[in-house]
Amino acid sequence: MSLEKYENKFKVVTFGCRLNHYESDVMQKNAELDNQENIIVINTCAVTNEAERQCKQEIRKLKKLNPQSKIYATGCAVQLNPDEFIKMDEVDSVIGNEYKTKRNIFSYLEDKNYLVTDIMKTVSTNKIMVVNNGHKARTNLEIQQGCDHRCTFCIIPFARGNNRSTPIGELVNCTRELVQSGFKEVTLTGVDICSYGSDLPGKPRLGQMLKRLLKLIPELPRLRLSSLDPAEVDDELIDLIKNEERLLPYFHLSVQSGDNIILKRMKRRHSREDAIEVARKIKSARPESVIGSDIITGFPTETEINFQNTMKLIDDAHLTKLHVFPFSPKAGTPASKMPQVNPHLVKERARKVRQKGNDNFKNIMNSQLGKNVKVLVEKENKGYTENYLPVKIISSAKEGELLNVTISRKTDKFLIAS
Repeated sequence: MSLEKYENKFKVVTFGCRLNHYESDVMQKNAELDNQENIIVINTCAVTNEAERQCKQEIRKLKKLNPQSKIYATGCAVQLNPDEFIKMDEVDSVIGNEYKTKRNIFSYLEDKNYLVTDIMKTVSTNKIMVVNNGHKARTNLEIQQGCDHRCTFCIIPFARGNNRSTPIGELVNCTRELVQSGFKEVTLTGVDICSYGSDLPGKPRLGQMLKRLLKLIPELPRLRLSSLDPAEVDDELIDLIKNEERLLPYFHLSVQSGDNIILKRMKRRHSREDAIEVARKIKSARPESVIGSDIITGFPTETEINFQNTMKLIDDAHLTKLHVFPFSPKAGTPASKMPQVNPHLVKERARKVRQKGNDNFKNIMNSQLGKNVKVLVEKENKGYTENYLPVKIISSAKEGELLNVTISRKTDKFLIAS
């Protein structure tokens, strides 16, 4: 996290997930509409104890660099442990997840305000906003909040509350406005997007909502999905993947482990066989698809055999673009009370998974040489293919352009196209 002086400005410093980044964009827009300045908001993450420690460290550093600025702390770590933040000398106020994206919220704050309520009692989402995140090409759109599941390693449901979905009509209106503003690609995000609709009248599934969204907005060129739960990828969604080219062929599966015993102890709702079958269906529907995944190494009680099953799953399910998390016990979760794996072994297993992921990524990149691909140009002539591979374009290109290009060579990080 780069540290800067922000005095006389309004600045949101963001930790954590794509949803947090979307909410930070909303807070930034609200502050601009209300002419707020001399405020720094730290949008915290609570996925691990280390994440929370880093947030507190950032607060101290930012206050030292910006002594005249007010410091407001919000986000998941604050929602879970508001007292830990309000007692910090550097923090002026704490804001719960329910309030942080509300309009005018910063106008009403006074010293040591404590705007944190029981998120588990919240039954609706905040009205979503169309925000410009500094890009002209692609942006995020929140479709739901919260999670109804209780994985033993995860504290996030208690920071975000239960599943709450945004009505389809509101999503259609916001997506149409984004397209009219010039965005060519929208990524639908949330805490658990596969639970979308379970709380709405008629209980529309994610696939149903996507079909309606794409049908009503034919002018939307590209639609992406954030992380998917393998237990919830149904035939309707697979059919949409097969038949709707605008639903882009990169899919990130929340697999976590490739061993059935560990998956049960994690309280996941899928088996290794389920994950492999979902990946097979996706590749069968769209052979060009790239499939990413979250992987946790060193979950409590994980043996070498358990770990090798995860390594094998990466190959069996053709997983690449891996997000690897060495297990770190999070206070308040059942997994924190289970027999822990030696920390050095946890890190070594994470290294091995990352290496396998890097090898798979190199293979995918090599397979693109000579191919004609479509790239959405972002800043500095960089962009992504439809299956989310990074590209640098040698020839002149404008941000927001959709270009057909040919991949001529590659570096360790980018495909090179002209």
